[in-house]
Amino acid sequence: MPTEKKNILIPISEQNPKVRERIEQAAIEVLSQKEFHRVTLSEIANQAGASLQTLYKYYGTKEAIRDACVQSSLSKLAVRMFDHLQAIETYKDKLRKVFWVVLEFCESERQVTHMMINSVYPGNWGSDVTDSQKQLTNTFLTVLREGRELGILTDKVSELLLLDYIYGVLLRVCQMYAVRGAQESIVAQAPELFEMLWRSLAKHPDE
Repeated sequence: MPTEKKNILIPISEQNPKVRERIEQAAIEVLSQKEFHRVTLSEIANQAGASLQTLYKYYGTKEAIRDACVQSSLSKLAVRMFDHLQAIETYKDKLRKVFWVVLEFCESERQVTHMMINSVYPGNWGSDVTDSQKQLTNTFLTVLREGRELGILTDKVSELLLLDYIYGVLLRVCQMYAVRGAQESIVAQAPELFEMLWRSLAKHPDE
């Protein structure tokens, strides 16, 4: 009986970075338009102007392409967040900046937001499966831990629950902003949105 041919992945170090970038940008465009299970590798290949064989050699599976897109997108967000956190003095301003960076990313990278809505299913949102996701989570936790140590944030719930609370607000706001196709700037509304969040996180004088 003939044996099934297996696709041999080319190591990333040997891949053409421009081709890889083109494939991932094409994948984001396609995945932002319809649900993950309805997208085929052929559609991504056609959008990228690459052969199906190249996609198999570079990634192997559709899931791997999606994961690479999520990884690169979250890496950009992590870098922006780290850069913006430098030289900020007050704690509230630091948390405000973290909040602002996420909303700014949501507004400026709408295709990425749509791609994640369509491709990263709810059961996977809490799984820090990539280095970038872990980096973002650790950045958030570091900021929250600092706030609790300074006696600024409430200590009536755990740091992880505080993180879940912030993630819940940001994810919902960003998801619905993208789904509704809102035209107004969400960044322009960031100050008021943050103050609403801050009032629920900050330690009250009587605590």
